[in-house]
Amino acid sequence: MSLPLPSTFHASGLEYALRLSTMPSRVICGVLVFLSVCSWTVMLLKLFRLRRWRRANTEFLQLFRYAAHPLAVFQSNEHFDLSPFYHIYHSAARELAFQLVGVDVPDKTFATRLQGAGRVNPSQMASVHGAMERSVGEAALRLEAYMSVVAIALSGAPFLGVLGTLWGVMDTFAGLAESTGPASLQVVAPGVCSALLPTVAGLLVAVPSMFGYNFMVSRIRAMVVRLDNFASELASVFDRHYVDHRSTGDELPSLGALGSPNLPAFTGTPSHASPRSMSTAPAASPAP
Repeated sequence: MSLPLPSTFHASGLEYALRLSTMPSRVICGVLVFLSVCSWTVMLLKLFRLRRWRRANTEFLQLFRYAAHPLAVFQSNEHFDLSPFYHIYHSAARELAFQLVGVDVPDKTFATRLQGAGRVNPSQMASVHGAMERSVGEAALRLEAYMSVVAIALSGAPFLGVLGTLWGVMDTFAGLAESTGPASLQVVAPGVCSALLPTVAGLLVAVPSMFGYNFMVSRIRAMVVRLDNFASELASVFDRHYVDHRSTGDELPSLGALGSPNLPAFTGTPSHASPRSMSTAPAASPAP
């Protein structure tokens, strides 16, 4: 079978392969296009959200570090919903407020009650640290959400492309084996060209996903490190302002305060003498 030379030479390789591709090859290419769209959508959304989160973190830190006291932002009931730093702070401040004044929501009397609340002990502060650690973990999960889609496109696209290519080459050689005409390069070339289309499509999906995944992972790791650093800074600030580090253990009394030991007196009584024999023994009469 010969093809028109003008259409062959004037068409690009991808267009020519797509025009001659079989149904399995087109299905695999469709799956690859879907993976590419999903991967690019996740990467662009992550990049956009990371920028918004970083900007919101900067705004929150400016307000928090210049506040009158560490719980001032929590007391004013201001919200920075886009800031992961704020969610860590809010979780820790709620737990600390509960340990200090018994409520986790600021009301009209919160400022007055906070002034006379005193301090918490280290065991109560441990619950505040636990709240911060849970909030850091939740923020890290939100940062890494949907990155598995990019990983699937990165690792699965080349294998799907190879599958489509092998399928197309197999169909090409099967058709060549059943043909009765002479085998030549011009006969085999169209089938091989269309069979290579899934591999090209798989690489076009995998290569951008690889660069985008590595770039986003590095940005996410940097953000997680900043979350840990902020949680450590917040724990230090709360410890300095609201934790009583004085020892609460009772002092041991001195030996003089204990007194002399209460021990039975030694009388030299034989050990085999029973108490009954001692009580029934006749008393010695006084000498005249």
